[in-house]
Amino acid sequence: MSIMNVLQQRRAVRNVKPVEVEEEKIHALLAAATLAPNDRLREPWHFYVIRGEAKARYEALALSYLEERFPTKPNLVQESLKVLTATPLVIVVTADVIPGDAASSKDNEYATACAIHSMWLAATELGLGFVWRTRGIGLVHDERMHAFIGSPENKKVVGTLFIGYPVEVAAPTARTPHSDKTTWL
Repeated sequence: MSIMNVLQQRRAVRNVKPVEVEEEKIHALLAAATLAPNDRLREPWHFYVIRGEAKARYEALALSYLEERFPTKPNLVQESLKVLTATPLVIVVTADVIPGDAASSKDNEYATACAIHSMWLAATELGLGFVWRTRGIGLVHDERMHAFIGSPENKKVVGTLFIGYPVEVAAPTARTPHSDKTTWL
């Protein structure tokens, strides 16, 4: 499959089967991530693979978060939680923060975003559904996530990845032509 085909097929897949992702495929995703470009070869990423008992603890944490955030919307809480409980594999991705060096820390976030995108392309090729969450149930901006993954010092959570086998093939989405988003100088 060509890279252009993989890019065209890549979709955010939120509806996955409750079927475990094989460990070989998890390793393939992680290997793809480490091939991402990164400034000065700092390789500023770290991956926290959440399955089994750890996933059950994450589900409890997410439920608590959602109930606090939406106390008057129990249906929204349950619908949001359903996405997590149906997803067999969750990976939290962090970027290194370099104390006193905001510019390099920002570069590390960009590199980590590239690593996540590399994983997404690999997931597409492997027949896996993938969605990168940066808000809500992903708990990216909540200190509870930091505590859950072990409160690593000088790490910033960049995303929580929900991965599994798609229930159905995601329909193509309309994209603005590149010519509408390009200025030639």
